[in-house]
Amino acid sequence: MEKKRDYYEVLGVPRNATAEEIKKAYRQLARKYHPDVNPHNRQEAEEKFKEILEAYEVLSDPQKRALYDRYGHEGLKAGVPGSQGSGFTGSAGFDLFTDLFDLFFGPSPASPRGPQPERGKDIGIEVEVTLEEVASGVHREVTVSRIETCSHCGGQGAAPGTRPRTCPTCEGKGEVRTSQSTLFGLFQTIRTCPQCEGKGFIIERPCPVCRGRGQVERKRQITVYIPPGVEEGMALRLAGRGHQGRFGGPPGDVYVYVKIKPHPVFQVEGKDVICHIPITMVQAALGDQIEVPTLYGKEKLNIPPGTQSGTVFRLQGKGLPYFQSSGRGDQQVRIHVETPVNLTEKQKELLREFGRLYGKEPKINQDKENLFKRLRDAFWG
Repeated sequence: MEKKRDYYEVLGVPRNATAEEIKKAYRQLARKYHPDVNPHNRQEAEEKFKEILEAYEVLSDPQKRALYDRYGHEGLKAGVPGSQGSGFTGSAGFDLFTDLFDLFFGPSPASPRGPQPERGKDIGIEVEVTLEEVASGVHREVTVSRIETCSHCGGQGAAPGTRPRTCPTCEGKGEVRTSQSTLFGLFQTIRTCPQCEGKGFIIERPCPVCRGRGQVERKRQITVYIPPGVEEGMALRLAGRGHQGRFGGPPGDVYVYVKIKPHPVFQVEGKDVICHIPITMVQAALGDQIEVPTLYGKEKLNIPPGTQSGTVFRLQGKGLPYFQSSGRGDQQVRIHVETPVNLTEKQKELLREFGRLYGKEPKINQDKENLFKRLRDAFWG
């Protein structure tokens, strides 16, 4: 009696091979030595193929593999505790031959009978809004091109007064089955019906409006609400407003992508808005009350005497609202003191007089005295 080869040697894998490595090796060898692939050396291929199947059946089963690793070929025979009989009995059954079927014919999903409901596709649109609209929210009318059910034929695709006919090739199933005899039995393949393309019916007289598609494209006006606090790039979902589905499937959605238009006055920093306000040196020195623009109208702002350029004042709650939440950011008012230009002779003389009275060195407040001293020591000695 010819001695059996080691199963790991048959598949060409190490003894610590993973289940995935064993399956991969089996598939490669099965493709190579399948008898149908070796018609000129069929008998030898059959023997080789049976050996490969036997090795795979054992090594792909954790219990059998454990017995084999411990006792070898003898461990798979009756009489050894935990054994299930001889080595190659086909007890792997369905899983083994399912692997073999998938290997040569591809996976065979359970194809449904006839056309199945198809969800409509989504629609994406971009809507540009101003900062004022972000602050308060806004309704917009937008135009979308949407696929809809053809009202002329009711979505059947057939001309009014006619009906689609059941496909004679697949008998309405939308798929055809073919069988093939192999060394290990009868294998069946399932493919999309070539005559009806999987629909299960044939349209002999197409609808003149949709040309048999059952759907048409139409432009529709829809109202979009942009809530307060939206941010750049945010997508708002309008459920069920997208393309209509086929064969009774649900419609898709509309996704509104927000784009915020640059503002001529304000900049955005998080939920704060920033504006730069120029004042004269007289206002900065003596103080004043000015009006500043906000997203919600004008606001009065007190400029205290001695205000320096770069000073930032905050108007609380005058920034952008938080999306779907309470509260708002602030408005930062950044002050810029302007140096006068194009002075008249009278103005120049007054400034010279002021300079003589004020002195050549800048007067600074107590808080900045140490900083000024360091600058003077570093640059003027």
